[in-house]
Amino acid sequence: KPGNIQNEDTFSITTKKASLDIFLPDGRSIQAEILTSDTVERVLEVVSHKIGLCRELLGYFGLFLIRFYKEGKLSVMKKLADFELPYVSLRSSEVENCKVGLRKWYMDPSLDSMLMDCRAAVKLIYMQAIQDIEKEWAKPTQLQRQKLEALQKEDNQTKFLELSQEVQHYGYMQLDPCTCDYPEPGCGAVLSVGNNEISCCITLPNNQTQDIIFQMNRVKCWQVTFLGTLLDMDGPQRTLNQNLELRFQYSENSRWQWFVIYTKQAFLLSSCLKKMISEKMVKQAAENPEMQIEVPEQGKSKKYHIQQSQQKNYSSFRPRKSKIKIAEVDCVLGTIKEEGL
Repeated sequence: KPGNIQNEDTFSITTKKASLDIFLPDGRSIQAEILTSDTVERVLEVVSHKIGLCRELLGYFGLFLIRFYKEGKLSVMKKLADFELPYVSLRSSEVENCKVGLRKWYMDPSLDSMLMDCRAAVKLIYMQAIQDIEKEWAKPTQLQRQKLEALQKEDNQTKFLELSQEVQHYGYMQLDPCTCDYPEPGCGAVLSVGNNEISCCITLPNNQTQDIIFQMNRVKCWQVTFLGTLLDMDGPQRTLNQNLELRFQYSENSRWQWFVIYTKQAFLLSSCLKKMISEKMVKQAAENPEMQIEVPEQGKSKKYHIQQSQQKNYSSFRPRKSKIKIAEVDCVLGTIKEEGL
C-alpha cells in the first residue's frame, strides 16, 4: 500500500524541529513550525492557529501535494491523508516543483454556507475561488465575470462566493489532461469532478470535442489499477506514460458499462468520488431519519450502513479478468477505504 511506504520512511527519519511552507491559494505561503514526525492533522492545527481558522471547521480543509509550473499553471497531485507526514511526503516526492498546499476539501459547493461565520475560512475559499477562475477550472460567463470582477474590486468576499455558486464547475477539482477509452480508445479527456458529477470534455480523433456528464448516483463502483510497466503495451497510455487507470461502472439506458480513464491522478480522482458519495449520504441521512449512517473520524476506514431501497443496486464489485496488478482501491458504496490515498 502507498501508506506502508510512508511508514517505512517514518522510521528512517529523525524527529526534529522543522519549518514547512504551506502554500495558500493566492500564492502566499505560511511558515509552519512543526516536527518532522507531525501528521497532516497536527500540521493543519498549527496552520489554523496561525491564520485564525476556527478549529471546528478544520474538516472542511485538507493538505495537498501540488505541482507548480513556470507558466503559472498548477496540478493537484494528491490529497494527503490525515495520518500522513507532510514533511516526509514532500521530501519523498519525485515530482519537480512540488509544494504542500492548503485547499478546501469538499465536493458539494453549497457547503460554503457552513463556513460563513469564520472570517479566515471565508478568506481561504474566496482566494481559492479567484484562483480557480484564473486557472479556468471554474468557467464564468462574460456577464458573471464582469460582476465577479466588480465584487473583487470591492473585496466583497461573501457576495463574490454567493455569485460563484452559479458559475459552471465552481468548487470542482480539475485533473490534468489524460486519456480515456470512450467513445473509442485513445481519446483525450479533461475531467472536472464535483457537485455529484464527473464532467468530461473529450477530444475525439477528428479533434472535435464532446462534453459528457456522469452523475454519481448512476456510478455503481470503481477501481484503481496499476498497469505496471508499459513497455509491452500499445495505445495512448504508453505514449503518455499514464501507468494508473481508474475504471468505473455506469448505468446508461438501464445497462451497466465500464468507462476507463488513464491518469496519474487516479488516487486523487478516487478520493474525490468517495468524498462526493459520503457528502451525499450525510445529506440524505439528515433529510431521512429512517436512514442509518455511521461516519467515523476522517482518515479511518469508513463503513456506511444504509437502509434504503434505492441504494440496493450498489452491489458487490465484479472482478476484472486481468493479469495486471490491482492497487488496493476497489470501491463500492457498501465499504469505502481511505488508507493510503
